[in-house]
Amino acid sequence: MKGGRPVVQVVRLGLVSYQEALRVQQVYVDRHRSGPAHVLLLCQHPPVYTTGIRQQPYPPPLLDRLRLLGAEVHRTNRGGLITFHGPGQLVCYPVLNLGAFKKSVRWYVSELERTIISLCSSFGIEASTSPHTGVWVGDNKICAVGIHCGRYVTSHGVALNCNTDLSWFSHIVPCGIVGKGVTSLSAELRRDVSVEEVEPALLDAFSRQFNCSLTDSPPGHMRE
Repeated sequence: MKGGRPVVQVVRLGLVSYQEALRVQQVYVDRHRSGPAHVLLLCQHPPVYTTGIRQQPYPPPLLDRLRLLGAEVHRTNRGGLITFHGPGQLVCYPVLNLGAFKKSVRWYVSELERTIISLCSSFGIEASTSPHTGVWVGDNKICAVGIHCGRYVTSHGVALNCNTDLSWFSHIVPCGIVGKGVTSLSAELRRDVSVEEVEPALLDAFSRQFNCSLTDSPPGHMRE
C-alpha cells in the first residue's frame, strides 16, 4: 500500500475478444489467493452480446439471429441480463479483493455507479442511477454495470458507451428493461468522444471514488 491506500494496477488490453478478457480476469482472480493482486483491466471488444445469470437461456433462433449480425454471443456468470459490447465502448473489469476496501457487494456496485456518474459530470453530463442497474442519462442507459463476486474477489465490471454504434442495441432489450433506451457520451455531447479521450477521466474518477493509488503496467503486459 501507498500511504495506507490500496494499490491497483492498470492493465490496458486494447481490443480483445470477450473470451480472452475472461481468461485474463481469471488469471488475476487466481492471483488473489496468494496475496493482493488488485487490477483494472481496460479494453474494448469486437461486437459481442452477453447474457447474465439472472436470465433464462435465450431461444436458439434468437441467438442465431444475433450471430448473423456479425456478433459473438456468450453466456456469463455476471449479474444482469443481456447487453452488447463493441468498439467505441470503454470496458473496465476491476479484479479487486473487497477485503482491502469494504466487504460489501452492494457498496461496491454503488461505488462503480458513482465513479461513472463522476466521470460523466467531468464531461458536463448529468447522469444518475435508477431502480435498474447501471448509469443513466434520463431514460437512456449510458453505462452497463454487471459484476461477479466470489469470496469478495470481484470480476466483470462496467461498460461505458463512448462513441459506440448504438444500432447494435436495437436488436435486443438492453439489460431486459422494456421502454428504455441507450445513449453514449458522443450522443449526449454531439461530438465524437473516443475511448482514448475518456480513459484518463475514468481512472481519475475511480482512484478518487475508491480511495486507491493506481499504477500503470508496461504495454503488452498480461498476455500469459
